[in-house]
Amino acid sequence: MRTETQICSVFLLVKFKSVNYRICNFKIKNLLQLKKMAGGATRKISAASARAHTRKAKQNTSFPLPSGMMRNMVALFGIVILALIYRAIMPPPPKICGSPNGPLITAPRVKLSDGRYLAYKENGVPRDQAKHKFVFIHGFDCVRHDVALLTTTSPELMQSLGIYIVSIDRPGYGESDPHPKRTPKTLALDIEELADQLELGSKFYVMGFSMGGQAVWGLLKYIPHRLAGAILLTPVTNYWWGSFPANLTKQAYYEQLVQDQWTLRIAHYFPWLTYWWNTQKLFPSSSVATCSKDILLEQDRVLMPIFDSYQSKYRDLVRQQGDYESIHRDLMIGFGTWEFDPMELENPFPNGEGSVHIWQGDEDGHVPVILQRFISKKLPWIHYHEMKGGGHMFPWAEGMGDKVMKTFLLGEPFVM
Repeated sequence: MRTETQICSVFLLVKFKSVNYRICNFKIKNLLQLKKMAGGATRKISAASARAHTRKAKQNTSFPLPSGMMRNMVALFGIVILALIYRAIMPPPPKICGSPNGPLITAPRVKLSDGRYLAYKENGVPRDQAKHKFVFIHGFDCVRHDVALLTTTSPELMQSLGIYIVSIDRPGYGESDPHPKRTPKTLALDIEELADQLELGSKFYVMGFSMGGQAVWGLLKYIPHRLAGAILLTPVTNYWWGSFPANLTKQAYYEQLVQDQWTLRIAHYFPWLTYWWNTQKLFPSSSVATCSKDILLEQDRVLMPIFDSYQSKYRDLVRQQGDYESIHRDLMIGFGTWEFDPMELENPFPNGEGSVHIWQGDEDGHVPVILQRFISKKLPWIHYHEMKGGGHMFPWAEGMGDKVMKTFLLGEPFVM
């Protein structure tokens, strides 16, 4: 009884010294606990000790979550995060032409052996009157209507040389069915099937622009026996082709805009993030895919509006089946790991029965001229034409089609 009286005296003294020490509402169980801590001995309890015990008592009144519930909450949070990540990196399914709610079919198409359809467009003289039959492969973010050189080749020259050009929608573009397993080899075989169904003959010419020019390497690798010749117009180069010296690719790679460096790095090393990178809004993505003017040099600033006005008529057709199976697939293939190195190819025309030509501008903001020069030195059988002041869009320069065709088909010197 005396001990409890002493304890109450201490609390009253503390309250008297500071009104902030609100300890008069101590419960009897706290007093008994203090008594037990004191071991039953008669001694004074300091104000500091009382305050500390009060705080501890208040802290212990919080309601602890059961450990099982905490684990479930953490697991649920992790699942939500993973679901959000999955949703961000997984592209939507393509809208197949001719399918319910898909784009309409307006172009002629051939059915390939695996059931896919390849759309095409015929240009120039009638097929049965042609002397020179070309298959044209369009570039990045384009369709069958974007036939480089067609608008700058005069009708008179087309007629006199008997030039016929069939242009295709590459898989996933325009009205050609997507091909999730597309590679340089599968595209070459698709074109061979197209040529057979259109009866272009045992041999035909091939011409490609930009990313389509890069695709020509696949035809030179896998169906050289079907080719009469090839034109590569500023073909895109892959920085990871093995024959390129490391110092050269490093120089060319870092001359790009930073956003393009990251776009190609992701397409090569983390292709499964390509869709996310090109649709997220946190960082700038591909300058080419967003049609940025920052990479255009002098000639391209003049020619790009000409191309844009021409393409505006059918711009909606380009990605109508979805970005992923068109432009994103292009990035993953064009800058992925190839199963062959173009600079290890042998001359497909050892007896001079055909020829391969590359045209490249030295002011091309899309394709590094230093890499194109290296390819031409590595492959001496390539006829390399470098244009002073030429940009990426040089095929749309006035009269360019006539000059290229006369050089390629007639052997005339190329003069810029």
